[in-house]
Amino acid sequence: MARLNQIIAVEKGVKSRTQRELTDAYQGLQKPALLSGLSRAYRPRDEEGESLPPESTKVQLKAEDVLREVAASLTRLFDVVATKDWANRAATADVVVDGRTLLSGVPVTYLLFLEKQLTDLRTLVDKLPVLDAGESWSYDESQDVWRTDPVETARTKKVPRSHVLYEATKEHPAQVEMYTEDVIVGTWTKVSFSGAMPARRVNELRDRVERLQAAVKFAREEANAAEVDDVKAGDAVFAYLFGRDN
Repeated sequence: MARLNQIIAVEKGVKSRTQRELTDAYQGLQKPALLSGLSRAYRPRDEEGESLPPESTKVQLKAEDVLREVAASLTRLFDVVATKDWANRAATADVVVDGRTLLSGVPVTYLLFLEKQLTDLRTLVDKLPVLDAGESWSYDESQDVWRTDPVETARTKKVPRSHVLYEATKEHPAQVEMYTEDVIVGTWTKVSFSGAMPARRVNELRDRVERLQAAVKFAREEANAAEVDDVKAGDAVFAYLFGRDN
């Protein structure tokens, strides 16, 4: 009796070893010299003719042997994967956050799916826009957005003015200097609106995602700790594939 997490740990190594052995088998079958053998015996035409030793080359590789070795290698892989997949059907755990069960009896395959989705959601939450901390914001129910308090600024206009430097006399005209003066002519009232979120809300969402991620990971580890029965699938498969019909 093994645990699912042990089977998962073994699976990668079995797959790698099986792939190497399959590659070796395939390459060996592509070498005709290994599959060929011969036997030659020389006989002179008469008793006085030259005698030559016999020649022989043994077959180094037999296709049936390769198939048996491939079957033996793949049988182990087929059994490991079957044991994992059969166990995954029964391996479940609850997702619990802060003592509250969000999901009950979740299959381990779905827990893996949740982990991937929550990683993507964490990326999204980290990119959420935050309201400018330099402003004072309040929620505008009527427009369903955030808004600032009104800020008034004066609008000015340049008005030409004149200043008499010297009054007119009998001999000289008056000397007048022209200049402009900024005069307030109105008031701008500015209100800013935003669809961003308060930093507190973003931090709350980030915290929720992180806590759920931890809960899902814990549930997956718990599900993977389930005991599993070895499933023997390889023998049946290869008995059919490489067996002989009598």
